[in-house]
Amino acid sequence: MHGGRIAIVGAAETDEIGVLPGTSMLQLHAEAGLNALRDAGLTPADVDGVATAGPLALDVAHHLGINPRWADGTMVGGCSFLLHVRHAAAAIAAGAADVVLITHGESGRSRVGAPRWGGANATPAGQFEAPYGAITPYATFTVPALRFLHERGMDREDLAWVVVAQREWASKNPRALRRDIVSVDEVLQAPEIAYPFTRDMCCVVTDGGGALVLTSAERAADLPGGSRAVYLLGSGEATESAMVSQMEDPGSFQAFRRSSAEAFRTAGLGHGDVDHLMIYDAFAHLPLYGLEDLGFVGRGESGAFIADGHTIPGGSLPVNTNGGGLAYTHTGMYGMFAILESVRQLRGEAAAQVPDVEVSFVQGVGIFFAASGSLVLSNRGS
Repeated sequence: MHGGRIAIVGAAETDEIGVLPGTSMLQLHAEAGLNALRDAGLTPADVDGVATAGPLALDVAHHLGINPRWADGTMVGGCSFLLHVRHAAAAIAAGAADVVLITHGESGRSRVGAPRWGGANATPAGQFEAPYGAITPYATFTVPALRFLHERGMDREDLAWVVVAQREWASKNPRALRRDIVSVDEVLQAPEIAYPFTRDMCCVVTDGGGALVLTSAERAADLPGGSRAVYLLGSGEATESAMVSQMEDPGSFQAFRRSSAEAFRTAGLGHGDVDHLMIYDAFAHLPLYGLEDLGFVGRGESGAFIADGHTIPGGSLPVNTNGGGLAYTHTGMYGMFAILESVRQLRGEAAAQVPDVEVSFVQGVGIFFAASGSLVLSNRGS
């Protein structure tokens, strides 16, 4: 399933992202899925595997007229789609499916056809965290973010630099919701949402969707888009507690460390081989965790690494080149969009294209600090 034997041959978003009050969640799945199949030169009749998170995979399949022999409904929050890529690759390698469609669609802002907000009181988090105010994402992430900053002698300026850097990329992306260049002072002076987060340190809230089509590298070579195929070199997945209060170490996410280590190992590559990096960024502290826990920088070095310009256009390690969840789009589960930007960069089709990208690393997080998925993608096959 690794080493370039499985290929992404279709990759597309919905026609529009942003505020789409006239489009339901299921329609977003369908539009993204059909766009991705068109990109691959395939039709729903070619698909025998479907994966998604949110609605049931069988609902998406039925809506598109697909009768799959393989389905995956893994739901671990925003990184679910990274795990779907990994699971689909295993299924294709094992002969359980030939062509897998992975869809995402979410009416995160307009809430058309979306489930009601609200957690389950009977869950551990509902019993032991929600009564203390850990309900919304921005309130739940405050404790680990503050722990991370405190242990490293860092402060809110380091969070602000993340926003500043990613706005540099977003300013080059016509589809990004927030495109204005900002300064550290402007980020810090924005309305406070939940300390230490100001508004600009929190993700945008949007509607939209995206989809991927996977098949074997052998079959990809015969498809119209075979020359634009992107190959899976390595992957990893890991989970921890669904409760932030029960993390092994709030200042470092062990699932990040575990899944990324497996992705590097299965790819047979090191950090120096990576040309481009996508780190799920629902809030500004996540790229700091990602850079350190994935091993791209040492402990306590992430803030200075970003402030010194290493992640912006022209930097040594381009990060979140679409603007990320902080500026591009964030429908509620962002992982699909991180994968799609990696695919665009590897195809040479990105709005803010990085020169000479051959290896891209995608890192996802799910349900706060509960799940992690890692992918190593390349435009070089086996």
